[in-house]
Amino acid sequence: MKGLMQDHPLLISSIIRFARRNHQRVEIVSAMGDGRRHRTTYGRAYRRIAQLAHALTALGVAPGERIATLAWNDYRHFEIYYAVSGIGAVCHTLNLRLFPEQLAYIINHADDRMIFVDPMFVPLLEQLGDAIPGVRHVVVLCDEDELPSASLPDLRSYESLIAGHDEEYDWPLFDENTASSLCYTSGTTGNPKGVLYSHRSTVLHAYAAALPDGISLSRRDAVLPVVPMFHVNAWGIPYMAPMVGAKLVMPGQKMADGEALQALIEDEGVTVALGVPTIWLALLQYLERSGKGLGRLERTMVGGAACPPAMIKTFLERYGVYTRHGWGMTEMSPVGTVNTPRPDWAEMEPEERERLMAKQGHGLFGVEMRITGDDGEELPWDGESRGQLEVRGPFVCAGYYRLEESPSHKPDGWFMTGDVATIDADGYMQIVDRTKDVIKSGGEWVSSIDLENLAVAHPAVAEAAVIGVAHPKWSERPLLIVVKQPGAELSRDEMLAFFDGKVASWWIPDDVVFVEELPHTATGKVQKTALREQFRDYVLPTA
Repeated sequence: MKGLMQDHPLLISSIIRFARRNHQRVEIVSAMGDGRRHRTTYGRAYRRIAQLAHALTALGVAPGERIATLAWNDYRHFEIYYAVSGIGAVCHTLNLRLFPEQLAYIINHADDRMIFVDPMFVPLLEQLGDAIPGVRHVVVLCDEDELPSASLPDLRSYESLIAGHDEEYDWPLFDENTASSLCYTSGTTGNPKGVLYSHRSTVLHAYAAALPDGISLSRRDAVLPVVPMFHVNAWGIPYMAPMVGAKLVMPGQKMADGEALQALIEDEGVTVALGVPTIWLALLQYLERSGKGLGRLERTMVGGAACPPAMIKTFLERYGVYTRHGWGMTEMSPVGTVNTPRPDWAEMEPEERERLMAKQGHGLFGVEMRITGDDGEELPWDGESRGQLEVRGPFVCAGYYRLEESPSHKPDGWFMTGDVATIDADGYMQIVDRTKDVIKSGGEWVSSIDLENLAVAHPAVAEAAVIGVAHPKWSERPLLIVVKQPGAELSRDEMLAFFDGKVASWWIPDDVVFVEELPHTATGKVQKTALREQFRDYVLPTA
């Protein structure tokens, strides 16, 4: 027997329709490349989204057709998200930090027919030229008088494209499992793999991630996603913010500019900001130099890489900002866990509370987790057992786009994340390493993440990475690679002494190398494959 409830599909268009009715005067603020701030509202955005939907329909864009974007976080990119998916096409966000060869591969693999591009990336598309023969239209995100000249197919400006079209649109109803958007992983080996989201998965993820024990967004918030719309949908914020009516503040090209981020946070009354640790490192360094504060900012959400406890402590003790640690993947839409405090944490000793805050947290509703051993059997949730982290749920991918077989998906539906983790009795998960990064010394695991977190707690350390280096006796031993704070003095022996009493003696790195900077992936993570290649022949003093 079925319930007697109305059956309406969960579609992305319903989010912006809801925002237009219920949050029409709430602002969307965008930091533009010329230094000005563009202001609009959800009500005005809806009308332009309708115009774009008409324009795409007039161009003959068909349901299921892939429409690409190569753009920063701003109001036009927001409009494309909703118009493309809303008419039943697929919004394919291209990671603008990838190499040209990778972009060409992804554009061709996705079979993109149209690309919306920020003006500054027009030369990049020109460089690709004949390498992307399937692209029929290129739309530059600018006014008509700003349109650059370029040898690209059917080049036109965004504003001329939508001009004159109706500001109302009769949004189609279709199966909620219809594909809505496409994002390729930023893996460091092999070709990137496409994750194809559905309307249903996107709406469910927005519901779950916006809950109080998730990212916790409401109409009282102003949210700054310093996570890119060109990768993993800015952690779902472009869907969550209009759903709940939060003010949306977009950083544009200023995503790594500490001074610009501080000004946005203070001027726009930002209460919630989201980003990877390297972003917050730049912000904290600027705050230290300038003596400025963070206005109304209440909390940061940190993911993409393990957040050092020292960073969590600095945000809280110096600026009164609570950090919610999180974890997720492109394959998970992407937020999987968030570390929200239990009521009893307030009564704990600071050290114990800080230890718990460093975990990646509990799963969102809709995310099942388990850890398995080498034999594939599930391990206990005791906070000590370490194993392969596996997940499943309604916004976890079931396979990769145009890839017949996935080595990451088990026959029973569980997705193998590639992370090594523990889960405690209260369901709080902690990443202890990536399976490809874990260091095995004398048959025992050494967590590179734990060592990195300790290293950056040193006041002279700006950033650190730990990799395994070959050793004749122990197979592998840890090598610590450090970027010093500007002007700081720090010796090898001082750095190694900092670990004394904090970890087991056999975990302490065998050597320290100081470098000017660490290599990063397109999404801001430390690129350990590059470090392992760079130090492949490094001889440790203990070898």
